[in-house]
Amino acid sequence: MTLLMIGTTELLLIGGIALLLFGGKKLPELMKSMGQGVKQFKEGMNEVTSDIDKEQTHKEEESKAEEPKA
Repeated sequence: MTLLMIGTTELLLIGGIALLLFGGKKLPELMKSMGQGVKQFKEGMNEVTSDIDKEQTHKEEESKAEEPKA
């Protein structure tokens, strides 16, 4: 769990390395692409979750309709 805790120093070091690897002109372009990728991933996950919820609701409605009425 301690591996996920990144401090300011580590973020600056990672940013500096990225700046050296990709250069000042490519870095904003790269970050924009990464942001769009994350956004599309989240939208896809939300769609899957919504489909699962709809399927569960549909199954619950079917089971209620099939119950014998007393």
